[in-house]
Amino acid sequence: MLERVSKSKGIDKIIVATTENPNDQTLVEYLKTIGQPYFVGDENDVLDRYYQAAIAHGTKTGDIIVRMTSDCPLIDPRVVDETIRFYKDNDFDYASNNLEPYTFPDGMDVEVFSFDALEKAWKEATKPSHREHVTFYFWKDPRIFKIGQYVNQKQNQAGYRLTLDYPGDYELLKAVYRALYPRDPLFTMRDILTFLDTNPDVKKLNAEVERNVSWGSA
Repeated sequence: MLERVSKSKGIDKIIVATTENPNDQTLVEYLKTIGQPYFVGDENDVLDRYYQAAIAHGTKTGDIIVRMTSDCPLIDPRVVDETIRFYKDNDFDYASNNLEPYTFPDGMDVEVFSFDALEKAWKEATKPSHREHVTFYFWKDPRIFKIGQYVNQKQNQAGYRLTLDYPGDYELLKAVYRALYPRDPLFTMRDILTFLDTNPDVKKLNAEVERNVSWGSA
């Protein structure tokens, strides 16, 4: 995922925000060996982890934050850049391609917001769901934050599942990487969807999983 995100033309610094859980220490050691900037923070208060990571790495008023989660290892840097441009071209506090009604595949999730919006949420959010899920507070009230949804410009592709939560997801992701990575490490979202359309047995490996079902009521 780091390899793919690093190809974005709209991002100038990548920070991995991981947790204090001892199970994540292996990740921390790996990040050290490759010289990847990171931050270690609270496992459950993810909003605080993001805010503290931003502060620790010099983020300030006026800066833009692009959020992608590690369960989206197939993220296409072209989609990242499209979402960033959409945010910059409009007067939004927050923009994403992962708002309902969904139009992008699950696993191509990009969120863009200002440091000022993050700081406001960090100061004001009190509900556990708003602390656990970094951007839930942004969606709370459109009178507080101006929100923009970046809609897929080609067609609705929300029926594809490219995220990593369950064993079936892992099997699908492995199949995608084995088929596409050797030919082009920077394979596109279109490449992925074409592969799945021509390999229905792979596509159905996680077809029964409902999108964002674990979010529940925020």
